[in-house]
Parts: sequence; C-alpha cells; structure tokens
Amino acid sequence: MPSYTLNVNGQQHTVNVSSSGMPLLWVLRDLIGLTGTKYGCGIEVCGACMVLVDGEAKKSCKFDVSSAVGKAITTVEGLSPDRSHPAQKAWIAHQVPQCGFCQSGMLVATAGALRAGHHGKEIASEIKNICVCGTYPRIQKAVAGL
Repeated sequence: MPSYTLNVNGQQHTVNVSSSGMPLLWVLRDLIGLTGTKYGCGIEVCGACMVLVDGEAKKSCKFDVSSAVGKAITTVEGLSPDRSHPAQKAWIAHQVPQCGFCQSGMLVATAGALRAGHHGKEIASEIKNICVCGTYPRIQKAVAGL
C-alpha cells in the first residue's frame, strides 16, 4: 500500500491508501476523518467536494491523493476554528443554508475566490457549485458584501 504525508488544515497526516489514484475526497473523509467535505455527484460537476489546494479551489472527488503531496490542503473545517472567516460570517448573517449539504463546497469556493482577490458579484459569477435547495439568492446576497 502506498503511504503519503499530506498537509491538511495545517497539520501533517500520513495515510496508507489502496491506490495512488485514490481521490482526495475519500482520504479526507475515510482516512483522516474530516467529513465536512461532501460527496455529491462524483464527476466534478456539483462542487460539494470542494477543497483549497495551495489556496485554489479544487474538486476533491477527482483529485488524486498523490497529486496532493507537498501541497497545502484546506477543507471547510480549516477555514477557521470559530466561524470567523469572512465567508462563514456572511453565510451566517444571510442564513444561507437550507439543507446545508452543498454549503461546505460553496464556502470553500468563496474562500478561494476571496484569496484570489475577488469580491462581490465577481465571486457570485465564479461559483459554479450546484445547490438542489436553490439558495442561490441568499448566496448572492452573502457574497455581495465580500
């Protein structure tokens, strides 16, 4: 079994995986125990599995664990320990989630856009995540002030 050391949310995790092509999503959820990153479609469409890789939003359902070595991985749990990240504050202020399933991916996508220096409507146009509940109007209001 291949063994990899990953930097996830600022901590080192050594994992033994069945294959170097194992998706990062399953490593995060099943081996490291960070379940905030969700499995949605599995074909890089919905965005529920979004994480930051060296600050850039990536869909972890198709991102191989071997490609994550040497990179800084941030999950929704790693945005802040106390909900103080600007995206988290905006989500709370605008009561964005309905069922909440897609929200971790949306928050991470927003965090990535903020990190890239984007703001407001620019962020709203970049987020391509799918929300079955249809909370898009609240999401747009939340990111408008960022």
